[in-house]
Amino acid sequence: MDNDAVPDYEYPDYDPVAKKINREIIPPCDPTADDRLYHICISAISLVVMVILAFLARRTKAGKQTGLPGLLSPVNFLDHTQHKGLAVAVFGVLLCKLCSMVILPNPLPFTTEAENKQNWMILGVFFYPTLYYPLLACGTLHNKVGYVLGSLLSWTHFGILVWQKIDCPKTAQIHKHYALFSSLPQIACLAFLSFQYPLLLFKGLKGTEKSNVTEDLNSSYYSDYVKKLLKKKKHMKIRISSTETPKLPQRIQNALKAYIYTPEEAFRFPLKLAISGVVSFIALYQVGLLLIMAVVPSLQIARMGVDEDIANVLAGFRIVLSPDKHEVVRIVVYYMWCVEVCYISAMTLSTLVNLTMFMRSMVLHRSNLRGLYRGDIYNVYNCQRSMRASGPALVCWMGYTSFTAAHVCIGMMVQTMVFFLCLLIAVFLIVMPILHGQNLILFQILWSMWPFWLMILLAVLFQHITSRFCFIKRKSGTRDLDNRGNLFLLTYLLFPVNVLIGVLLAVWRMIITSLFNIVHMGRMDISLLNRNVEAFDPGIQLVQQEKKHSKVSGAKRARGHWQLLYTLANNPSLVGTRKHFQQGAAAESFVNGSLKGSKKEAEAAVCN
Repeated sequence: MDNDAVPDYEYPDYDPVAKKINREIIPPCDPTADDRLYHICISAISLVVMVILAFLARRTKAGKQTGLPGLLSPVNFLDHTQHKGLAVAVFGVLLCKLCSMVILPNPLPFTTEAENKQNWMILGVFFYPTLYYPLLACGTLHNKVGYVLGSLLSWTHFGILVWQKIDCPKTAQIHKHYALFSSLPQIACLAFLSFQYPLLLFKGLKGTEKSNVTEDLNSSYYSDYVKKLLKKKKHMKIRISSTETPKLPQRIQNALKAYIYTPEEAFRFPLKLAISGVVSFIALYQVGLLLIMAVVPSLQIARMGVDEDIANVLAGFRIVLSPDKHEVVRIVVYYMWCVEVCYISAMTLSTLVNLTMFMRSMVLHRSNLRGLYRGDIYNVYNCQRSMRASGPALVCWMGYTSFTAAHVCIGMMVQTMVFFLCLLIAVFLIVMPILHGQNLILFQILWSMWPFWLMILLAVLFQHITSRFCFIKRKSGTRDLDNRGNLFLLTYLLFPVNVLIGVLLAVWRMIITSLFNIVHMGRMDISLLNRNVEAFDPGIQLVQQEKKHSKVSGAKRARGHWQLLYTLANNPSLVGTRKHFQQGAAAESFVNGSLKGSKKEAEAAVCN
């Protein structure tokens, strides 16, 4: 008999778990481009680049934005017309570095001490933004020298990173390929910078690049936006004039448009929102990669390591799946495979939900920005708010992109755990018992409670039917209460039943609220709290609400009340509702709702 056909569990000395672990052991790898030496050199090079840029900035005129003040603030987050690629790429590199810094045992390459990781991490969150700052500053001056320096810096970062990943594609952290896959967004951002700076240099040599100082003012973006708004108003008038209700395909199309973001030429997001979008996508990728590579390989190793000893382990807990140990192994492996499928499905569902919420946020952002541009504050915030700058609003504005990345990370982790538990309950208590026709514990419990469910159903139906046909009186187009005595009696008698119904509704409310908050955890454009307490939500303070109403003097308020009273008293459309309208000269003083006669006579008629 061929030895390959014999199952592994028939060999007594065979340990598949140990065999699998031996295969996964990765020897330590030191890349040719030493990371510590590289960071020392690149820090010195970046410092020299900043000195050169400062010297070039001082040579420019003091009145221009491209001077030293522009060098110290290389990103204009409020400009709609500038090129967003450089800032977006640098922020993406920073986020990737932050993720690797949290995972790696040594946050900084200069140190090898794992004991003071927290202190080195605090230093790292300020070191890496300083290290990558010249990549942004090189494009601020709009100078050929700056583009050359930016090209050299981006090529150096990109080349060294690719070199290190080629030398050491496998590492011992979490998974052998985790470091490689987690660095892909960083490689993509650096590759974009390596391509963009030479392109800007080429445009500068040809003289086709516009100066950033006057680009925002001379751009045709705003005139194009106004033209498109005027065109849309024509279509909206035609749509409003038509009284036809939209058909089902049109409703489905409108619902899809509310969750699918399609870019428009005449409307662009500010740089802040563009960075938030890219950072959210990178954060989604990093968290999804970590959750997959940290759990799925372990589940696969555990599934491959199941042998006949699992029957003895289960027997110790008084669980007997089958008298045949081979059958027990097959059942346990099948169950573990189901757990793995549930986890991967939960991860996929969480990713799709976050992408959907992300596109919905972009659609609402665009709609809200257009509303704010038109001055329609009430429809955007559902309340009147002052559009002035405030301390809390500026703090939230500065941290908006960072908050978005953090909310996406935490939200995806929580969503994955919740979806995983829900799928486990659905698979092991509903799907598998139905497929195999056994272990119908949940259905047996629900069936044993059928009198309770029948009572609840009948009570709800009875209340709805009686409320519609017995306790509402319809007469001449109006509605009023009827059979009030019976209504009060039924309210008293159904009190205990409604308590039980209220328990079910409370559980359902808790489930719906939890799912809504978990699904929308990564969104920063809405609050997860009620409007009365949304001030406690730190993602919602971008615009400070006007708490103090303007004080109006008592004389002015009284004058307004008298003016309102005089207007109501002399309103011809309200004459027919007056008490003495049908008496005497009062009725003759009005013809078709209009005043007739002298002013004094009309006032006397109104007073009557």
